[in-house]
Amino acid sequence: MLSERRLEVLRAIVQDYVGTEEPVGSKALTERHNLGVSPATVRNDMAALEDEGFIAQPHTSAGRIPTEKGYRLFVDRLAGVKPMTAPERRAIQNFLDGAVDLDDVVGRTVRLLAQLTRQVAVVQYPSLTRSTVRHVELLSLAPARVMLVLITDTGRVEQRVIDCPAPFGETSLADLRARLNSRVAGRRFADVPQLVQDLPDAFEVEDRGTVATVLSTLLETLVEEAEERLMIGGTANLTRFGHDFPLTIRPVLEALEEQVVLLKLLGEAGDSSMTVRIGHENKYEGLNSTSVVSVGYGSGGEAVAKLGVVGPTRMDYPGTMGAVRAVARYVGQILAES
Repeated sequence: MLSERRLEVLRAIVQDYVGTEEPVGSKALTERHNLGVSPATVRNDMAALEDEGFIAQPHTSAGRIPTEKGYRLFVDRLAGVKPMTAPERRAIQNFLDGAVDLDDVVGRTVRLLAQLTRQVAVVQYPSLTRSTVRHVELLSLAPARVMLVLITDTGRVEQRVIDCPAPFGETSLADLRARLNSRVAGRRFADVPQLVQDLPDAFEVEDRGTVATVLSTLLETLVEEAEERLMIGGTANLTRFGHDFPLTIRPVLEALEEQVVLLKLLGEAGDSSMTVRIGHENKYEGLNSTSVVSVGYGSGGEAVAKLGVVGPTRMDYPGTMGAVRAVARYVGQILAES
């Protein structure tokens, strides 16, 4: 185990390197930080940290930089989550409060995260596999045409127009609407097929074909919408970090175009805890030079999706973790109120 003093030296090296982009020497450390020991002692501590693989010498320069192992220890042991200031929190709330629908919420969240962290922001749409039905509306468009409107607990709205096998009267439509909502409102998508399977039996024989058609359209909508969707923003921010990527940023950009890769990066949507993956902890080769900070968001205590940022391993971890956590909290509040 590293001594407290060596942990302090590592903390100082990470902070200085993230702030200045320059390899850090013992003289600069003793000048900038109140370590309470001589430069010679700091040099010994740095040699020990290097022997254990927490820092490295990038080239012939006299300074040292953190390794992935060093950043990992920094995040796990040394980095608190930096809280947002009151003006920052107000700005987040005001920006997100203007959203008019779910697409707008996700779009604003991506822009906000990219601006706050100056990294690439990734936001997963609330997953419908974990969503519940808020309401199903049925509207008559013509004697044998019905519009189905599905509204979820996360504010998602899906519409389908249904051509019925026979005319369907307003009274029957109102009856179907009432029976359908009494069974599925507040229930998870996954439970709906079981809940409605015997519903046609409750109707007159001549109406059962239409009821079955409406139900099959509803179930198709649930299945279609279970596909995971993402929004990404701020990729231009990567160009500011060109020298942080060993050869070129192209592999990173290519990886960011792969939706499946990004979903795996963010992790399981049901897990609401903060995750920080550094360098080679990201299994996808193109992202070995990046760090990913992600967290779950949702209404109530359960996460319905993830959001996060992708940037170089030379990242302001406390600030990034604070921004990601604060934004997730506000998005969750908006979903709960919508």
